[in-house]
Amino acid sequence: MTQVELEKALADALGRIAPDIDVADIDRDGDLREEFDIDSMDFLNLVTALSKQFSLSVPEKDYQSLGSFSAIITYLAEKTA
Repeated sequence: MTQVELEKALADALGRIAPDIDVADIDRDGDLREEFDIDSMDFLNLVTALSKQFSLSVPEKDYQSLGSFSAIITYLAEKTA
């Protein structure tokens, strides 16, 4: 998948989790959970949605590396390559 496709998929998933998030306002390197007050259940829903969409298994040990928009994109790019 291309970077643009990954970013759109993540933006769409975030929009379902937190509809008030404007992707244009996201600090791509900032902590998504803090920036948009995403709780642990919403984060788990985000990871689950992305796992299903990309047919990936995302182990819990990887969650800590998925804190920012950029980090998630990097992770998805590596796993879908």
